Amino acid sequence: MALPNLNNFGETTINKIATKAFETQVTQARELSVNVKVNRQNLRKGILESLEINGEGLIMKRGLSLEQMNINLYEIGVNPLKALMGNVQLTKPSEGNACIILTEKDICTALNIGYLNGITSNYDVSVNNQPIHIKFENIHCNILADHRIMITAEVLLQETNSIERISLSFKPIICDQGNGVLLDNLDYLEGKELSPIIIDAFTSQICDVFNLDHFVIDGISLQVNSLDFSGGMLKVSALAGISHFPMGNK
Repeated sequence: MALPNLNNFGETTINKIATKAFETQVTQARELSVNVKVNRQNLRKGILESLEINGEGLIMKRGLSLEQMNINLYEIGVNPLKALMGNVQLTKPSEGNACIILTEKDICTALNIGYLNGITSNYDVSVNNQPIHIKFENIHCNILADHRIMITAEVLLQETNSIERISLSFKPIICDQGNGVLLDNLDYLEGKELSPIIIDAFTSQICDVFNLDHFVIDGISLQVNSLDFSGGMLKVSALAGISHFPMGNK
């Protein structure tokens, strides 16, 4: 079957389709660009040259904020007939690389105070063997020069109107399969005498923040190969793969 004439079909059309697809994965962005390189001869063979996604100041669909995200994918196999009809359907997985940067502020934002207070409000919390109502007030994060991260939460003990602090440090490491970041050498510096419910809720949410599911785009997988720490930022470098364009709606 002969393909329709591609002279008027190229990067502009494909880019509109790709941009619309990937915008569904972001709820807010200071800057977001999606750029697909198309060679008409290769498109006839069902190949897109490359796909580049660049974003700054992002809040992802699952709530995690990112200072920067760069994803580059190459030689993406597509169904050319479906692409001509506005449906960029991948015919095989393609690979590339990705870089994601988190700031201290990004990590604090991801540690949702409202969520933590919702968890603790469902349980009877005791402090020094006394029942008490607690409320998370503020969360601070410091990315340290020794590749550790320190997170401190201020907790209001409502009955006494006093503030307790929970402070812990840990070293993010890449799990063996590269599909996540684990918290190694977890050390509680303050607050470990507080209720286990408070400690567990706080630690659990920190683990969730570093779960790659929270900043992976639908259809794109990441395999982390390095973590770099500098200037109050955590840089995650990874191999990237794409199996399909995002299908979620905004």
